[in-house]
Amino acid sequence: MRIADILRSKGHAVATIEPEATVSALLARLAEGNYGALPVVQDGRLVGMVSERDVVRKLYERGADLLGIAVSEIMTTVVATCTPDDGVSALAEVMTNRRVRHLPVVVDDELLGIVSIGDLVKARIDSLEREREQLESYIVQ
Repeated sequence: MRIADILRSKGHAVATIEPEATVSALLARLAEGNYGALPVVQDGRLVGMVSERDVVRKLYERGADLLGIAVSEIMTTVVATCTPDDGVSALAEVMTNRRVRHLPVVVDDELLGIVSIGDLVKARIDSLEREREQLESYIVQ
């Protein structure tokens, strides 16, 4: 199974945030959409990722003043990405090794979607369920 298969069923819509947005605006966006992380996009290009974990760590370091600073000051700028052609199994390994839960799907600098570790787990479970059904069907015949 490939990432394109996940995006086909999940959709390509991606909530994003701009680098100049405040951390307070970021928190509102995360809470409203029940998101764990957001791609940071400027002029249509992916420039970073920012997660709840980034906020918590910086809040511990900087205190409440963090709420007024720009997202660009706390975002991760070296972002692991994937393409629609990447396989689910390989990306699960990447996510585990890189300790990330969200991967933007990018082709030619265009953000096409985002996949989470939950999406990969769901895809794997769905695949196993289809395989089980096929085996049961084969045995019954």
